[in-house]
Amino acid sequence: MYQATNVYLICGFAAIGGGLFGFDISSMSGVIGTSAYKRYFDNPVSYRQGGITASMPAGSFVGSLASSFVADKFSRKVALQVGCILWIIGSLIQCAAQNVGMLCAGRVIAGLCVGIASSIVPVYMSEIAPKEIRGRVVSLQQWAVTWGILIQYFIQYGAAQIGGGPDDPNQPEAAFRIPWGVQMFPAFILFAGLFFFPYSPRWLASKDRWEEAIQVIAILHGGGDINHPKVLAEYKEIEEALRFEREEVLSGFGALIQPRIFKRVVLGMSVQMWSQLSGINVMMYYIVYIMEVARIGSPLTTASVQYVINVVLTLPAILYLDKIGRRPTFMVGSFFMMVFLFISGALQAVYGQPNDGRGSSDITWIVVDNLPASSGIVASSYLFVAIFAATWGPTSWTYTAEIFPSRVRATAVSISTASNWLWNMILAFAVPPLLWNISWRMYMIFAAFNCAAFIHIALFAYETTGITLEEMDGVFDSGRPAWHPYKKASRLDILQKEIEQGNVQITTLVPDNMMPKENEKKTVALSNLDHTCGGEQYS
Repeated sequence: MYQATNVYLICGFAAIGGGLFGFDISSMSGVIGTSAYKRYFDNPVSYRQGGITASMPAGSFVGSLASSFVADKFSRKVALQVGCILWIIGSLIQCAAQNVGMLCAGRVIAGLCVGIASSIVPVYMSEIAPKEIRGRVVSLQQWAVTWGILIQYFIQYGAAQIGGGPDDPNQPEAAFRIPWGVQMFPAFILFAGLFFFPYSPRWLASKDRWEEAIQVIAILHGGGDINHPKVLAEYKEIEEALRFEREEVLSGFGALIQPRIFKRVVLGMSVQMWSQLSGINVMMYYIVYIMEVARIGSPLTTASVQYVINVVLTLPAILYLDKIGRRPTFMVGSFFMMVFLFISGALQAVYGQPNDGRGSSDITWIVVDNLPASSGIVASSYLFVAIFAATWGPTSWTYTAEIFPSRVRATAVSISTASNWLWNMILAFAVPPLLWNISWRMYMIFAAFNCAAFIHIALFAYETTGITLEEMDGVFDSGRPAWHPYKKASRLDILQKEIEQGNVQITTLVPDNMMPKENEKKTVALSNLDHTCGGEQYS
């Protein structure tokens, strides 16, 4: 059976799981402004709409916590396929929803998939990719999220024109049923395609399936040559890391409370928390409400622009994250998001007024007949999204997927991602009543959160760019402040050079298809060298 070998292809395809995440984010934004949705579900606003929206991140919270059990036992691939099945079931229930309860049930089930995918896709990518491009390929997850948001929104935008358009009081139910039904098809594609993709070599190694592990490493990083120095060096790095972790009995949730791991768990959870508290939740779920405040053109049309911006501005992070680094990207993003939220809140405070009936019934605060102020609010929203897309969006997923040891990676990432979905759920529920009750003041609160995130990252987030997954212990256990760069040469690069120069010989088990006819287990040198120099031999 065909098996994909190109890292970009594998990670790009796995990123469809991120696309499902994106479909989730915009699954409400394009329908809440349609008459069909308002009429059928009895015009949900404030807490009622917040509850509907929050039902999917509630499922995602549970799914992210459960993801590590499936991923560690059955593999990253199988976990993603389980998620695809849940997404299809959830989408069918949403499409057929007869009331708010049924709609929420479908969103919770689909949310289980999103929780699994958002936890495991970055783990799978980080374990597949070489350190030189790990940030780039894991960022494909966020790019897929932005594409999912954009595609789903425009599907909804098109469906909203059914009948007499979104303002038609007799608009057919197809305006919201079509988008919720169409979203299941990417899950079919991902489920089928994963059969043609390799298992994570680090997961295979953790199950002592070393023959398969080195074959996958060779296919991905050595052109199929198991004697390639880079393949042998990476094999040895994984082996040594697993040996060390097993000596510490390092696995499961119990290992997460060990001091050297716990501080990374807190950091991972904090990064995902700040990602949500940045305010992006407001811009993605409820952008239509913000455009209704500004009262410029059609809210659905003006809102669509930011989804295009979100896709386009994620590209710089994909191209340059491995050159610029994680810390600078985080800090620049937090600073400018804070600035644009303060500007948007200030413009609404100074030039806005309570809704006197001239604005939509969905909101309580509007800007009336002041084009410069309204334009400033819309521009600030667009610039905020642009900054998030180029900084926190991709970097938060990359960072949390790479800072943990192999044996606890899936579990620790699931905990970190659960933090994302917990805050996502809280904000999805809280933002409508916040917009309803305190309007522009809400922007000031999120701006303050970005200020806090800037300080936290500056003090506690270590730089991980260009460092192998197996070397992360050296970074976080060094005892130095987070703002001091880690300058040690990569052990992987040193080992690869030693192998190339003939100073080191690596031994491992021969793959089954290369075993002698008697199929007896034996250990042989995979290096073409038959001697060791410098007195070093790894076995």
